[in-house]
Amino acid sequence: SDRRLQSTSSHSSVGNFTAKTTSPKRILEKHDSINARKCLVAQVGLENFIRSITAPLDLTLPNAVRFNMNGNGRMQTWEDVYMAERVYTQCLGISKRIYQMHAFTHEPDRKLAYFILEEHNERTLPFLPGFDFHVLVFTYYNDRNEVTAVDVQYDQLSFFLHCFGLAQLHAWFVEFVMTPLTMVWAKAYHNSGLVNPFTFMLQLILFPVLLMYYWGIL
Repeated sequence: SDRRLQSTSSHSSVGNFTAKTTSPKRILEKHDSINARKCLVAQVGLENFIRSITAPLDLTLPNAVRFNMNGNGRMQTWEDVYMAERVYTQCLGISKRIYQMHAFTHEPDRKLAYFILEEHNERTLPFLPGFDFHVLVFTYYNDRNEVTAVDVQYDQLSFFLHCFGLAQLHAWFVEFVMTPLTMVWAKAYHNSGLVNPFTFMLQLILFPVLLMYYWGIL
């Protein structure tokens, strides 16, 4: 049921063990019950932003919440969420964050609203570059329109590369070194006719072993 699906999804990261059999026809039928609309919210600071985005859906914010930070942090109260955000922004040299949202998607049957959060980050040190970042946020609520769970998903590697000013160097390495090598491997693997999960896992095991043997570690 929708209630069971909402409860299951709110306990784990969105996308983990929630996939269901579906079809283009089922998606088209579902589309009629989904509300997607523009809604501009722009605030300095996470707490100001959170309180602003609940207004369009008339949601309230009890202090208790299941807040899943990309699967790497799970907090149970909004006080902890705001405190954690203040601490890690200072640790990463972020002086000011402007949070903004331009539209959201609402699925009333699942009591779920989700949107893309855009962050503008300014830095405390002159040699650390400012950067913009995008985050996917899923918000669940109950029959009393109280927010019960929030799942935040983002590319964590990309975020930290931006924080340390290494994003452009990483992008160059991926484009001109990693991708050409990966394409050579992919074409050879495809032409072998042995593409399946078992041979792929075997390569993941054998490749580092062969490298360690070549370097004399084994």
